Amino acid sequence: MSDDLTVIVGGTVVNATGVFPADVIIEGRRIAALAHRDSALAQSVRSAGHRRIDATGKYVIPGGVDPHVHLQLPMTPEAMSADSFETGTRAAALGGTTTVIDFAGQLHGTNVRDAVDHRLAEAEGRCAIDYALHLSLGDIHDQSLKDMRMLVDEGLTSFKLFMAYPGAWYSDDGQILRAMQVAADTGAMIMMHAENGIAIDVLREQAAALGRTGSVWHGRTRPVELEGEATHRAIQLAAVAGAPLYIVHLSAAEALEQVAIARDRGRNVFAETCPQYLYLSLEEHLDQPGLDGIRHICSPPLRSRTQGHQRTLWSGLRSDDLSVVATDHCPFCDAEKRLGIDDFRAVPNGLGTIEHRMDLLHQGVVAGELTLPRWVELCSTTPARLFGLAGRKGVLAPGADADVVVYDPEATHTLGVATHHMNLDHSVWEGMEVRGQTSTVLSRGTVIVDEGRFVGRAGHGRYLQRDLPEPLR
Repeated sequence: MSDDLTVIVGGTVVNATGVFPADVIIEGRRIAALAHRDSALAQSVRSAGHRRIDATGKYVIPGGVDPHVHLQLPMTPEAMSADSFETGTRAAALGGTTTVIDFAGQLHGTNVRDAVDHRLAEAEGRCAIDYALHLSLGDIHDQSLKDMRMLVDEGLTSFKLFMAYPGAWYSDDGQILRAMQVAADTGAMIMMHAENGIAIDVLREQAAALGRTGSVWHGRTRPVELEGEATHRAIQLAAVAGAPLYIVHLSAAEALEQVAIARDRGRNVFAETCPQYLYLSLEEHLDQPGLDGIRHICSPPLRSRTQGHQRTLWSGLRSDDLSVVATDHCPFCDAEKRLGIDDFRAVPNGLGTIEHRMDLLHQGVVAGELTLPRWVELCSTTPARLFGLAGRKGVLAPGADADVVVYDPEATHTLGVATHHMNLDHSVWEGMEVRGQTSTVLSRGTVIVDEGRFVGRAGHGRYLQRDLPEPLR
């Protein structure tokens, strides 16, 4: 080891594999060792006068990996998601997330290469933490299928498809199958927005014709049956192609049932859910008049608490039928949400959560829903493994990037617009008191959050070329 070390002392290390007292020794950008605090190595390093970070009484965890965010995303000509790459990654860091994966979008009639290069240019020099990209495919044809292979060689190894949004992002079953065949051949991951968009559009138009345009009808026209049906169909198409499949933002028990069946059969099927589907509901949040309701519009929609969806999702997190918790962070300020004040169909879809994911899932630990290792596994380790960052991100181990969070499990704070750092003028989490808070964050060995204050900079974050998903090698 060199003489230039940083040592995080006195904390309790939490990895997906267990919890134990240890000092974390960092050399340059990487973790050099985990040393039990009574070991000769720990005593030697402590006595040598190296930089010390005191984590007494706190957890030391791998930085969070959020594999589903949408920063500065143009939803319509009038609505751009509120967080830029700079503000969004700063807020993520303050919440204990040290890696995000955003999307390049190939709209119908556009070129894959241009879409990726444009998105990389938008992010370059602006991110406070490390970042990567998936590709959203909106136009599947011979050339875009060839481009998928090209991107895998370049370290972009995951592709998002849509069964929803006809006329914009929608792909039919034949197009989906062709893309899945390329993924099977290359080892790439297919991500799926699984809702039956053709049927949903019928229900939306019927509701509007009857004057049912309030926010609750966003949920009622996207019923759980159509999420369950699309999830089943995606799984069967993936089985035919032999491709791995990752269901994004799963919200409903009916969809989770299909994932559980596939996993019980040994299929390479994974799914994420999001904090909004664990805590918020159609009755309490979406079914409100005016602005209060439309602030909660996202897709899939918030689901009914009385039907037990939230309880079922927590169970899925414990059983590993749900593998990841991501945010689908895509916030819009009130001015943009008001574009649909008289018609839910015109509301830009999305909520702001990038800063709160680690805290919200820690409430599951506090409530006894999750163990500490499972919290880290869901928020850090598994997303790193599924998206080609295993060994570098999501784990505290020798050789891994020194993305480290010191987390105070006893700190209490209240979520809301007055205290969050997202570029958003409201909060769907307003007034929620949580226990546990990020104290200090290191990104590749550099302190970027110090005792709750952001001390990093835009441009510190590096673009990550990714390997193929670890479980599929």
